[in-house]
Amino acid sequence: MVAAVAENGVIGAEANIPWKISEDFQHFKATTTGHVLIMGRTTHEGIGRPLPGRTTVVLTRDPGYTAEGVEVAHSITDALALADRLLAGQPDDRQVMIGGGAAVYEAALPYADEQILSEIPLSPAGDTHYPEFGKKRWREVRREPRDGFTIVWWERVFACGGA
Repeated sequence: MVAAVAENGVIGAEANIPWKISEDFQHFKATTTGHVLIMGRTTHEGIGRPLPGRTTVVLTRDPGYTAEGVEVAHSITDALALADRLLAGQPDDRQVMIGGGAAVYEAALPYADEQILSEIPLSPAGDTHYPEFGKKRWREVRREPRDGFTIVWWERVFACGGA
C-alpha cells in the first residue's frame, strides 16, 4: 500500500490531494511503476487516465463500469485475484500496489504485508482519511526524511504459533 498521509490522517479533500509536493508524486511514480496498481474508481477518475508503466486495476461497485486502458474488478478479493493473474509469469520483483482511495485502503489493509507511507507534516481540512492500522501489528522498518515529507516503510508483524 502506498499513500501520502497528513498528520491528521487526511489523504484527500473533495477528490483532490490537499497539498502539492512534487517529490512525493515522483516517489509514488517510482514506487508503483512496473507493478500492478489497484485503485478505486474515484481515484482513477480524478487522475483522468491510466498511469503509464503500470497495469491498473480499478475497483468499483458499479457492475457496468468500463474505462479505457485499465482492468476492472468489483471487490478487493476479485481485484487481488486479477492482479495475481496479471503477475503470473512476470518477474518476481513485480508486486501488487494499492494506491487509494480510502475505501480501497480500508478493504486492502487486511491483505497487506507492507505499507509505504509518506508522512506529510500538515493538518489540512479533508473529507478522506487513511484507515487506522494497529501499530502493534506493524513494525516500522525504515524512515527516510525528504524535503517537506518523510517516507516510512511498515511491515506487518506476523504472530508465531507453536508449542
